[in-house]
Amino acid sequence: MSKQRGHLKAWLLTDTPASRRQAALGRAYRRWRRFSSNPLSMFGLAILVLLIAVAAVGPMIVTQDPLQQTLSDRLMPPGSAAHWFGTDQLGRDILSRLVHGSRLTLSIAMLVVVLVVPVGLLIGTTSGFCGGFVDTVLMRLTDVALAFPKIVLALAFAAALGPGVFNAVIAISITAWPPYARLARAETLRLVQADFIHVARLQGASSMRILLRYIVPLCSSSVLVRATLDMAGIILAVAGLGFLGLGAQPPSPEWGYMVASGRNVLLDAWWVATIPGLAILFVSLAFNLLGDGLRDVFDPRHGG
Repeated sequence: MSKQRGHLKAWLLTDTPASRRQAALGRAYRRWRRFSSNPLSMFGLAILVLLIAVAAVGPMIVTQDPLQQTLSDRLMPPGSAAHWFGTDQLGRDILSRLVHGSRLTLSIAMLVVVLVVPVGLLIGTTSGFCGGFVDTVLMRLTDVALAFPKIVLALAFAAALGPGVFNAVIAISITAWPPYARLARAETLRLVQADFIHVARLQGASSMRILLRYIVPLCSSSVLVRATLDMAGIILAVAGLGFLGLGAQPPSPEWGYMVASGRNVLLDAWWVATIPGLAILFVSLAFNLLGDGLRDVFDPRHGG
């Protein structure tokens, strides 16, 4: 077994790959080694894997109804066999609400990224590749969007659209795309001067093919790293809208709303607001640590 592992490692790390597949696998293996050598990044990855596992199978393990109210059990402290994390003002189990809320919080954050990243990538690469009037118009629109603080603009859009999960996603997405467009434009301006782009032009490749076949894929890694780093901010924005009553509506077990509902009893029952607040803290920290690790891996100065 150790011999086979040694041969596989040597095959992956060879400087003379025999095929594109071997080269791609070797590059991925080198990146994984660089990423796994950072304990903080691995810690962030472990927390996110745990979060995904909880969101996927947690509701099947924690069978208590997160919406069931049992007033006789209201504000029970953590530690009991029936309620590990205690209960809230209406006697609802906090652990159950936390587990079910992980699906909602993670789904909203992922949906925002799925909407924002393609838009920012498309606008940024088109602006940098076309230049001239197109670049001026797209970047001035981006500057206007960047002129407003994101959270203030998200609150304004959420208030105008009305409370709700879908409207919260739209409000955050409208404010989150400009940094991706700026980053994609900067990467595109660097890539369009590369020799392989000039060679592709000389071989007759159309502008659309160069943009979609070369520019967009090469800009994607930087944009995805930025998206990982921004996930913490997105989760905080989701929680902030929920806290202010502009996100998921009661009795939904959204983490921001759980913190808001516990602030009135914070001195008497600290666990009602503190436990979901700690969940937001650890998930945001995990995304930051993961993003830092991915940035180091894909940094060109480190051979990523």
